[in-house]
Amino acid sequence: MKEIQGVKNPLIKELRKLQQKKYREKEGRYLMEGFHLVEEALKAKAPVELLLVTHKGLAEWEEWLDQQSVNQYLVSDEVMKSLSDLPTPPGIMGVLTKTEAGEVDFTGRWLLLDRVQDPGNVGTMVRTADAAGFDGVVLGHGCADLYSTKVLRSTQGSQFHLPVVQRALPEVIEAFRSQKIPVYGTELNEAAKGFQEVAPTANVALVMGNEGQGVASEILALTDQNLYIPIYGQAESLNVGVAAGILMYHFRS
Repeated sequence: MKEIQGVKNPLIKELRKLQQKKYREKEGRYLMEGFHLVEEALKAKAPVELLLVTHKGLAEWEEWLDQQSVNQYLVSDEVMKSLSDLPTPPGIMGVLTKTEAGEVDFTGRWLLLDRVQDPGNVGTMVRTADAAGFDGVVLGHGCADLYSTKVLRSTQGSQFHLPVVQRALPEVIEAFRSQKIPVYGTELNEAAKGFQEVAPTANVALVMGNEGQGVASEILALTDQNLYIPIYGQAESLNVGVAAGILMYHFRS
């Protein structure tokens, strides 16, 4: 295992750029922190270019690391901290190549996200879609970057279990409607329909929107029906991730 001790090492300087979205897009690579995520990536045969591990990480996962046929570097705590956005880095990090989905079969149950900007919300909804047995997630324009470390931590590896694609929502909605698959928007509006009034179905597209503004009006205009979740207490609204979970499990029941 090669060893890197200094933060000025050329490879480390190159990898540090991947903390920024523009470099991830330019180079087609991204960082992934933590043993569970790295393990999920390797289980899914995702394109892992290399692994970085600290001395403490090596002591903990040496047997497992010996079984992995991927380039590995032993790095100092200083190096790992320079690449991590966590106060206490987890001791292992992967560098992965971004992969683009080819032809996507827009049938089954899909979650569509419109300008959801909080990384935790995006990651949570991908993870919940996985748990609820949905067939895929579409990130529309303006959503948090799937390849940011904050989103990846929230997905907990679920992006390896189902397609997560970035597309223009009007085009995706048209693809569903052309197949007679219902597309439901979500809004807090008396004209919307209570979600309990809609029967579960094996084919559905569900649109969740921006944390502060909800689903854009031009997107809502394209849907077959817009749904709402009743608020029985004093809260003004539900967190978008919580709302998505309620609705996705409703369509599974």
